[in-house]
Amino acid sequence: MKMVLLTALGVGGATVVGSILGFMFKKISHKFSDIVLAFAAGVMLAAAVMGLILPAVEYGGSWGIPVTVLGVFCGAVCLNLLDGLVPHLHKLAGVDQESHPSGTEKVNKVLLFVLAIAIHNLPEGIAAGVGFGTGNTGEALTIAAGIALQNIPEGMVIIGPMLAAGMSPRRTFVAALMTGLVEVAGALLGYFAVSISSAILPFALAFAGGTMLYVISDEMIPETHAHGSERGATYSLLLGFCLMLAMSHYM
Repeated sequence: MKMVLLTALGVGGATVVGSILGFMFKKISHKFSDIVLAFAAGVMLAAAVMGLILPAVEYGGSWGIPVTVLGVFCGAVCLNLLDGLVPHLHKLAGVDQESHPSGTEKVNKVLLFVLAIAIHNLPEGIAAGVGFGTGNTGEALTIAAGIALQNIPEGMVIIGPMLAAGMSPRRTFVAALMTGLVEVAGALLGYFAVSISSAILPFALAFAGGTMLYVISDEMIPETHAHGSERGATYSLLLGFCLMLAMSHYM
């Protein structure tokens, strides 16, 4: 339990680390951001497949494939429904560039952006917690590392729009901290869910894997290919994937 709590705090704390970097480097180029985010996408892709989806098939026994397929699609549909509540992250990332919004309208849009990130952080946190249900601490830490790595550029991105909208540095940091705490709560929720009943472990693993695949395909890849850095982002994703593949093999 201690390891789970520390991992949950680490995953959520990565957002805080990213937000601190965001304060330090307010003008981050799209190219740099895209390369880092694509690398994180590669790490998450490997973690989702090797740490969640393949173990779901294994633990599912004779029902492994249908349960895993169902879980993957349920995870994706869940985030799809959440996307209906808040706009896509890549559409909100440029809120500070709008032509002449009023102060209140601008703050509201930025807060909606933060809310969108917080909502997406919940299933990511659940994925980190569910990973410990397999009993393979190494795989669980690999999944958590992938999610934490993605949270760093995410934390960096949310600082600029909030400051540009006129929010004080203190309120901006608190808002970033809250998005990280959502992930901590999700990790603990995922861990306790699979601890209560091992019967739901295959579905829970696949569900978590499906949410990660959805975020990668629907949010991260489009964002990294939207500013003219497609080739670099593609190789960065491959590098992240291969790094996690090697870590999974040798650890």
